[in-house]
Amino acid sequence: MGTEKKKKHAVTCGQLVIHDDIVNKIKDNMPEEDNLYDLAELFKVFGDSTRIKIIWALFESEMCVCDIAYLLNMTQSAISHQLRVLKSARLVRYRKSGKTVYYSLDDSHVKQIFEMGMEHILEG
Repeated sequence: MGTEKKKKHAVTCGQLVIHDDIVNKIKDNMPEEDNLYDLAELFKVFGDSTRIKIIWALFESEMCVCDIAYLLNMTQSAISHQLRVLKSARLVRYRKSGKTVYYSLDDSHVKQIFEMGMEHILEG
């Protein structure tokens, strides 16, 4: 008995017909190339599980590097590096209190992005 291998193919149009009305409408509403690039860069930041864990922790409370490092069982240096990435992406902000630096989410959009992502994952 032979087994048949199923090949996965992308579904394509059966004939070449361009629907100009649809294409032009979308083209007119497409964001600027620079904005799409920035959006892609933002989503790249979410591509690291350590950064995801840091953001998740900051949902609950602002935290200092020492606390985050202890929570995630990582070095302060590794956490500081990830916080720099998150800060440059405007996902976290910080405030100083004496010699201690506390990090928190930059704004409510960050939590909304996560909630929508988690909802999408859990519905499947």
